[in-house]
Amino acid sequence: MLMSGSGRAARVHYLPGTLRLLSDGDHVICAITGARIPLSELRYWSVARQEPYVDAATSLKAERRAASR
Repeated sequence: MLMSGSGRAARVHYLPGTLRLLSDGDHVICAITGARIPLSELRYWSVARQEPYVDAATSLKAERRAASR
């Protein structure tokens, strides 16, 4: 179950279309905004950069940032 580890950030391995929980936790931290994202609400991430994002707009911002480097 994804929702164990109340109050702690989870360690996650992001895969295409799914994710694998590496350590218990109930949330991850958005790589761009620093917002706390409950695992049950996590929908956006980068497999290549192994980063979670709070929403689609933030994911696009991360893609643009990575492309400009």
